[in-house]
Amino acid sequence: MGPKFDGSVLIKLLLLQCLAVLSAAQDFDFFYFVQQWPGSYCDTKRSCCYPTTGKPPSDFGIHGLWPNYRDGSYPSNCDPDNSYDQSKISDLISRMQEDWATLSCPSNSGSTFWSHEWEKHGTCSESVLDQHGYFKAALDLKSKLDLLQILQSAGINPDGGFYSLSRVKSAIRNGIGYAPGIECNVDEEGNSQLYQIYVCVDTSGSKLIECPVFPNGKCASSIEFPSF
Repeated sequence: MGPKFDGSVLIKLLLLQCLAVLSAAQDFDFFYFVQQWPGSYCDTKRSCCYPTTGKPPSDFGIHGLWPNYRDGSYPSNCDPDNSYDQSKISDLISRMQEDWATLSCPSNSGSTFWSHEWEKHGTCSESVLDQHGYFKAALDLKSKLDLLQILQSAGINPDGGFYSLSRVKSAIRNGIGYAPGIECNVDEEGNSQLYQIYVCVDTSGSKLIECPVFPNGKCASSIEFPSF
């Protein structure tokens, strides 16, 4: 007579499998979708280099779509075996050159920047978005969120003028329905300037939500919006 089969072992195995699937589906709580103002990236001591495709548009560009935890920490470099493969996103490259341009030196095509974003951040959302889905989600969010138009409609223009931080935040909140996180950097003269805008997105990568936590933005109460 063969060994008696213990059904409870099977149930335990199934439960463990379910838990593994659940934990994989919840390896982060939300995304930060981060756009940066190229004029502020370039107006620093380190300066910038235009990509090999030429000067990017005078508009906010994507920095990244970053999985985050509610406590403010974040996962990174989650799957070294799933490296960036540009052939998987060949249909998105022209949009990325426009909306996700690199400004790092020396001048380059952008693939190093995109590779970094996928490998550091994108791999941590691979339970939800594959490589193509990840880049497309960020591009689609950019199409939905015209931050420059929102700010200009509120009389906040990239003309080298100074604007109150509270006015910038209010303009974006009124425009998108959610409070943004604002990050500043410093120009060569030491002025605080509008550098990056953070909005929060649900774990599908498509729906805006209220931010559970904001990054430390290091902004003065009055910030410059430089031209580009």
